[in-house]
Amino acid sequence: MDAIPYPDDLIRAQREWSATYRALAAPRPRHAAELRRRLLHLSVRIECHPFWSTPGGWSTAARVELRRLASGDRQADAA
Repeated sequence: MDAIPYPDDLIRAQREWSATYRALAAPRPRHAAELRRRLLHLSVRIECHPFWSTPGGWSTAARVELRRLASGDRQADAA
C-alpha cells in the first residue's frame, strides 16, 4: 500500500492530540480542565482539516493510518 501524503500540520496536530490524551488519562492529572480544552481544540482542528475532503483523505482507513503514523506504532513495511 502506498503511503498517504499527510500534511505536516495534520500529523503534528494528531501527535499533540495523542500526547494530550495520555496526559489527561493519567491518574489525577494536573490542570485537567486545561487538558480537556486542549483536547477539544485539537479534535476540531483535526476533524475540520481540509485534507479530509481530498481523494487521499476521504476514507476511514486514512484516519486510522494517521493515528497509527502519529503514534509511532507503525510497523515498517516488509521489503
